[in-house]
Amino acid sequence: MTTQKIISYNVNGIRAALNKGLLDWVKKLKPGILCIQETKAQPEQVDLEPFRKLGYLDYWHSAEKKGYSGVLILTTLKPDNIVIGMDQEDYDSEGRVIRLDFGDVSVVNVYIPSGTTGDVRQDLKMKFLDDFLSFLTALRKERPNLVVCGDFNIAHKEIDIHNPVSNKNTSGFLPEERAWVDKFLESGFIDSFRKINPETVKYSWWSFRSNARDKNLGWRLDYHMVTKPLADRIQDAGIMNEAAHSDHCPVWMDLNT
Repeated sequence: MTTQKIISYNVNGIRAALNKGLLDWVKKLKPGILCIQETKAQPEQVDLEPFRKLGYLDYWHSAEKKGYSGVLILTTLKPDNIVIGMDQEDYDSEGRVIRLDFGDVSVVNVYIPSGTTGDVRQDLKMKFLDDFLSFLTALRKERPNLVVCGDFNIAHKEIDIHNPVSNKNTSGFLPEERAWVDKFLESGFIDSFRKINPETVKYSWWSFRSNARDKNLGWRLDYHMVTKPLADRIQDAGIMNEAAHSDHCPVWMDLNT
């Protein structure tokens, strides 16, 4: 078996992140698979030729609405199969899910909706969560070895958020959202970061307000979730707080493939 570094990164606009040195960062780390969320771009709007020269193939699922949402996988490994979306138009029009199959392992890159803009989007988020879990449950019958990575827009436990008491009624830490993560894990997934770092307090997102990043007033919203058959193949996992191309930072996992 070989070990692959899989990184997940919400870049909050890939063009903005490229202007902040994303390419040099990728050159230095050379991950085998880089799952990007919130591209906020169509493929023709981004020059990825420098990544291709590094040996990366690129697979996109952009939102129909320009400058919004979107997921992208950059990979040095050629996938056996590429599946765009969940075959559900309401979500697929927003560019939220892409899956690549590599041998017996499937990598699913997801950008779960935010509910911070009001009740309508919070309702959509809760519906997406249920539909996404149903989608994965069906997929696992065909592809049992899943890596599901991305921005879940939910801090799971009190350890995953800087101020759990004052945020208990805030989207991203609502009891029903946290209960969904419980259900997700109970359905047969492992939180790779917590498997390796059960007690570590580390965050992957900070508000742009109030100097939150400098004060480390953050939330852990980004995950690599793997199905239980892959648990013993997780070699290491962590969060790269030093990377600063976005309001998020990358999360990573080393997996035997």
